[in-house]
Amino acid sequence: MSLSVRNLTKKYGDKVVVDNLNFEINEPGVYALLGTNGAGKTTALRIILGMRSSNNGEVLWKGKPLVAVSTNIGYLAEERGLYPKYALLDQLLYFAKLRNVPKKTALERIEYWSERLAVTEYVFPPKTKKRKSSKSNNAEQLSKGNQQKIQLMAALISDPELIVLDEPLSGLDPVNTDLFKSIIREEIAKNKYLIMSSHQMPTIEEFCSDITILNRGKAVLQGNLNEIKKSYGRVNLFVKSDVDISSYISSFNLTIANKTPSEFHLKVENEEQAMTFLSKLIQDNIPVVKFELREPSLHEIFIEKVGVVHEEE
Repeated sequence: MSLSVRNLTKKYGDKVVVDNLNFEINEPGVYALLGTNGAGKTTALRIILGMRSSNNGEVLWKGKPLVAVSTNIGYLAEERGLYPKYALLDQLLYFAKLRNVPKKTALERIEYWSERLAVTEYVFPPKTKKRKSSKSNNAEQLSKGNQQKIQLMAALISDPELIVLDEPLSGLDPVNTDLFKSIIREEIAKNKYLIMSSHQMPTIEEFCSDITILNRGKAVLQGNLNEIKKSYGRVNLFVKSDVDISSYISSFNLTIANKTPSEFHLKVENEEQAMTFLSKLIQDNIPVVKFELREPSLHEIFIEKVGVVHEEE
């Protein structure tokens, strides 16, 4: 079982929005599609989902052309996609029916996810003296965060094999961010295939083993994230001392990437230079509270590869 995206291209007139995109997901896990606003990632996701046509290329699932209507796919869009004036339960049952989920099974799953996402009071509100009806709330009565929970329920209600998450944590508070993350981990544990688009680089590093970075519709970096980071080497040095070490930094011609009241973030050429610097500090009895050498973060790699922000898609 795998997903294969081959030579995907989308043009609007003379503008190329997705430029010959290729990637594969050969085993369960999370694949990241990254890029600035306007880089083409959402367009690529919508083509994969069959929501937009392409000018060239193909999307294969299990070796055959992916047909969204007959493939068990879950999609969490970045934009709010609920009908504002319709009852939540009715909407969820409707979305389940579109995915050929029997009503009894759908209700069981809605009850489960309502409790898991702490929205039972909106989907199955109890009758009270003030509230004579137990009918679900309308979507417009919910906060943006709770609307996002309902959308996640709709995406997962068919127990999909392939899940597409476009900015899944956007706008969530820390509590609900952790809740969504725990659900993503559960889906990974079930051997699901996930594609995630996000501007939150720490989240990508937390979940994704393989990535594609898009710039103006074209892939500028692809591969296993750990291998990509290793290829840069350990060039970030974080040093903290109880005394001023500015003169030592200058004598070694080290570049200061950032300085806080208590710590230096330095750029080194290689590990040998860093260790020579540390040896000099120790030799001169300079108290070293922190000395951490690490690879560049995904954020730094992203900025290097993309550099500037383009217009919205």
